[in-house]
Amino acid sequence: MNSTRLRVAAVTTVLAGAVGAYAPAAQAHPAPQRGDLLSVEAVATRTPTQVSDFLKAAGIEGADVRHGVRGYRLTYRTITPQGTRTTATGLLVLPDDGRHTPLDLVADTHGTMVDRDYAPSASEDDGRLSPYLHAAAGRAVAAPDYLGLGEGPGRHPYMDTASAVSASLDMLRATRTAARELGRPLTGDVYGTGFSQGGQVAMALGRALSQGDDAHFRLKALAPVSGPYDIEGQEMPALFDGRVNDTSGVLYMAYWLTAQNRLHPIYTDPAKVFRAPYAGVVDGLFDSRHTTEDVLAALPGTVKDMLTPEFYASLQHPRGPLLDAMRVNDHSCDWKPDVPVRLYTASGDTDVPMGNTLSCARQLAAHGKKAPVTDQGAVGHDGAFMKSAPAIVRLFDSVAGRA
Repeated sequence: MNSTRLRVAAVTTVLAGAVGAYAPAAQAHPAPQRGDLLSVEAVATRTPTQVSDFLKAAGIEGADVRHGVRGYRLTYRTITPQGTRTTATGLLVLPDDGRHTPLDLVADTHGTMVDRDYAPSASEDDGRLSPYLHAAAGRAVAAPDYLGLGEGPGRHPYMDTASAVSASLDMLRATRTAARELGRPLTGDVYGTGFSQGGQVAMALGRALSQGDDAHFRLKALAPVSGPYDIEGQEMPALFDGRVNDTSGVLYMAYWLTAQNRLHPIYTDPAKVFRAPYAGVVDGLFDSRHTTEDVLAALPGTVKDMLTPEFYASLQHPRGPLLDAMRVNDHSCDWKPDVPVRLYTASGDTDVPMGNTLSCARQLAAHGKKAPVTDQGAVGHDGAFMKSAPAIVRLFDSVAGRA
């Protein structure tokens, strides 16, 4: 579920002619609506060479960089998990190809991030690898920060599929407005991808688009990478049988429990779940201001050492609200897409083990949809993404008739 933590060297070229922000044109209807675009701020201009160097420094080889890119931070209206009004931010990336023809759109959803300043719209870091790659190939890219990350208010409701989808769908709506006002209107065709947490979000967002949640968009293909599609049946058991490494297990478990407890009544007293001294500090570590390094430095080395014996045992046989929190988010593959779907994973992944992807493929097959699985082999979680990303561009090209 972790986003690639590569910390590659950022390209630091000054944004020539691309700095500043503007408010969009007045809405035809003044009443606030989900997806209303509130502001656009230019955050990046990169030449083809700079994009290529950025990708290569991260370990992405074989990328077909055809264009430079321009990136913009969008601020837009959306809703909280409780359905109240809020705002969120996200990154729009456009190919800088000198053309003004309508663009297809890639919906690109990112993996686990605990630091709001690490989100795609906020940082020239690995959250921009996939958006730059797809924009350099000639498509617009909408990369939502999700709720509570980037410049969105509040805390991130980690692994809450419903709010991740609503924020992502509203990002697509804001993107449609921004792209039009930037002189690069969209065709309406959407290609969905995402990594880790974002892989699960991509599948669920694809389902929402297929169900017609916004008639302006037509889903064309899905290609997620290493998503935690089956928390109950795969990801949670893998924390106890050695398939998930200890460091990632501690991060994911602490993040998931504290976030889900704000949505489900899993516990009322942290001391019943977390051992001392962690019970008194763990919730505050996930305030979106601490980095991953901060969090891990304050927690023990294993999940067993972090949790009380009683709660540790209950995780292996979950029931009640704990089980509900798992199951409510385990349906992103439980439908039949009518577009090409390819699932990417790696047998060497010890963050989100391959069993998650195989479970997704089985769920899709139960609905009559065959989704080929590409196993990238003995590489780890980040390696699964790095090896898959160029192949996903080629897949989207093929579906679009470019290959």
